Amino acid sequence: MRNLFCSVIRKFFPLDKNYVLEQAQLSLQPHLLDYLVDFVKVQYMLQYNPLGIVDETVQRIESHTSDDNTRLNELYLNLMGIFRFRNYQDNQLEFVFDGRDPFEKYSEEWQTEFKKWARELCQHKNFIWGVLELTVFYPQDDEANFIGNRLNTFVTQFFELKIHPQKGILKKNIA
Repeated sequence: MRNLFCSVIRKFFPLDKNYVLEQAQLSLQPHLLDYLVDFVKVQYMLQYNPLGIVDETVQRIESHTSDDNTRLNELYLNLMGIFRFRNYQDNQLEFVFDGRDPFEKYSEEWQTEFKKWARELCQHKNFIWGVLELTVFYPQDDEANFIGNRLNTFVTQFFELKIHPQKGILKKNIA
């Protein structure tokens, strides 16, 4: 039910009518968030524990098996909007002439871009720690909101965008 309201209420830029793309993105949310969490855990081990030393942090990361990624929903929704803003800002989805269903085409495009962004974002310690804190280390609700806001701020700065409550996604003016 929440996804239905998300489609109706949450608009990132004026006249956002990319409903097929948005539905494709929403249908992939559980799969892509699982991918992101697994990728972040691997990147943490590669970047911050290359010797494979097992301490309490590493034990918690390795033993983490939960598929509850609800604390990453806001981040995912923002990434969805950024993708639509960057790739389909003109509000017109194209006709697909290769015989594929548009839903299939947009699902494939979104998955490819999401995984590319995951690789790029995981080059930054703040992103890795933000995702780990929200999924592996389970902070209290107030702290989780703070970490989620910090993570979303990092992402919007990374893409040089600003998410305005009334105006949607805007490019930052870089002087």
